[in-house]
Amino acid sequence: MNSKNKSPKLRTVNKSIAAFPLNNFPVDFPFILGKELIYLLASKGKPELEGSEWESIFAKSIGAEWKPSNVGLDDVVKGNTAWGAKTVKSSNPANQKKVRLISGRNSPIYSFGQNIDITSEPNTIGSFVLDIWNERVSSIREKFKHLRTVVLIKSNDLSEVVVFEYDTVRYDNELFYWEWNIHNNLIGRDLKTDDHKFTWQPHGSQFTIIEEVPNKNLVIRIKQPPVLNKENVLKSIGFEESWITVIQKNG
Repeated sequence: MNSKNKSPKLRTVNKSIAAFPLNNFPVDFPFILGKELIYLLASKGKPELEGSEWESIFAKSIGAEWKPSNVGLDDVVKGNTAWGAKTVKSSNPANQKKVRLISGRNSPIYSFGQNIDITSEPNTIGSFVLDIWNERVSSIREKFKHLRTVVLIKSNDLSEVVVFEYDTVRYDNELFYWEWNIHNNLIGRDLKTDDHKFTWQPHGSQFTIIEEVPNKNLVIRIKQPPVLNKENVLKSIGFEESWITVIQKNG
């Protein structure tokens, strides 16, 4: 038999398989998340859920590891899949069509030594901003085959949230153009559709990406729980004043 005419048999490479298909969260995920939200409301007594807490809750809800990152793109890790986690407020999460996601501080002054003001050529500065973003994405993709962003759109009282994810990607500079707006911020637009895609603020170097909410998303509604009574909680854990040590320092 002529082996040159046969295709080689390869072993299955499981390393390429993501933790789960995009936006196909595990079956128990919404119930674990809902329980976490109810506990948060009952224990805090106010609807406060910010970035780091959402990262931790999401990791717990999918059985992943929470590893806060300086880059902010791989705060949650499970196998060969990493997520950055974002939260956005909305008065009507289930009907939100787009979200503005703060995606780091991209400073061409720091990264490229460029001095910038509103007289600077916008496309040049915009390309620097995207180059910084792309370099961050590339550095994380060297470690993880699959890189995603998971977004929580939350109502003001946390009674309704929407969860979705999308692949975190690099952006081709040639597909966008940039212009300064009346607020002296740099706006990046899609060349084909003219849609507003990026905002970059020279003051503080904040970089924002505008993402469409996919049709496939998860809507979770919860019942507002009663707030836990502080004294009852302390009593239930057997609190005693001996648990507190006081040291009075003079000078």
